[in-house]
Amino acid sequence: MSAQPDLEFIKYLKDAGGDDLKKCYQCATCSVVCQLSTDTKPFPRKEMIWAQWGQKDKLVADPDIFLCHDCGDCTVYCPRGAKPSNVLGAIRAYAYTFYGWPSGLAKLASNSKGLPMLVAIPSVIIFVLWLISGGLAIPSAAEFADYGYQRFFGHWDFYWLSKNVFFIDVIMLAAAGLAVVASYNGVSKMWKGMAENAGLKNAFRPSAGSFIKEFLWPAVQEIVKHTRVRKCNENNDRVKGHLPLMLAFIGLFIVTAWSALANDVLALVPALHFLHGPMSFWNPVKILANVSAVAMIIGIGILWINRSKKEAEKGLTPTFYDWFLIWEIMVVGVSGLLAEIARWAGLAGPGYVIYYIHLVSVMMLFMYMPYTKFAHLVYRTFAIAFEKYSVSSFGKNEV
Repeated sequence: MSAQPDLEFIKYLKDAGGDDLKKCYQCATCSVVCQLSTDTKPFPRKEMIWAQWGQKDKLVADPDIFLCHDCGDCTVYCPRGAKPSNVLGAIRAYAYTFYGWPSGLAKLASNSKGLPMLVAIPSVIIFVLWLISGGLAIPSAAEFADYGYQRFFGHWDFYWLSKNVFFIDVIMLAAAGLAVVASYNGVSKMWKGMAENAGLKNAFRPSAGSFIKEFLWPAVQEIVKHTRVRKCNENNDRVKGHLPLMLAFIGLFIVTAWSALANDVLALVPALHFLHGPMSFWNPVKILANVSAVAMIIGIGILWINRSKKEAEKGLTPTFYDWFLIWEIMVVGVSGLLAEIARWAGLAGPGYVIYYIHLVSVMMLFMYMPYTKFAHLVYRTFAIAFEKYSVSSFGKNEV
């Protein structure tokens, strides 16, 4: 049976950073140096063959694509300058668009042409809600000192839920909900494709509890520990950026969870109604938030420097796929920290503008997560889980 190449897919790979794909002449040097490669899975040689042949369906359902940590060893040792790591990055970018839902939003986030709209959508939504809420007014210095950003969306006397919390919940929960649904759809589609390619379409399926315990949780632990990244040679220093960034997100998740609990639940108790007010600088949760913001800026700053160095010294092609997330996370961290500084300084006007930018950037981070490089956290986790599943007793028992 002859292979039918997808020419549009090949063109996409070349435009998305894999422009040296055709230089590959299958010497297998990349597979020799890659830590992921085995005798039965010559990675990334087989992926380079599939990419040259335009075998899109094989590539988007290939778990090895998501297991790759883009260490760059294959590109450094390639004698032809085919830059396999660039090709693999382009394939992953395509996969996130391919699995993205809704497809229109996924395509919008696939290249720089969609950037103005990507910024405009959350900007308009938050501005309109800000206008509707009646909070579109800069507070006095006294009000700003007392309430900080707690009345950004105005104030009402409804005891059970503050107006500010209500509007932020509407915005962020909707954005996060979209990301969760899109990620679930994408992972389900990816898992089905991986199972079919591995001949496991009819394999026994574990219960939800067994799946989490035996496959998903070990995959999460492996990612948190950066087990595979540490095996890379060329870009091992990326751990210095990934680690503080990961810890920053964990810290901010804790802060967000506490804020939701404090505002939406605990503050309903009369004695704890003060929790609707802004936290003091010395509040442990506030300290964790500020430390996490600094860690976020440091982590993404290291990755920024590393990426710039790779492009300058190794001739890697700068892509929207790589830089959009770097810029996005940097804006989230810097705007959050500047908003806090403006509050300390009593600068209500600049503070409100910066806080608006911060809300827009956070909404973008949530809403576009399944379509950007951030999606690798989800897809890589399930690719590792699938790898463990495929060699387990479940993967070996077909009916």
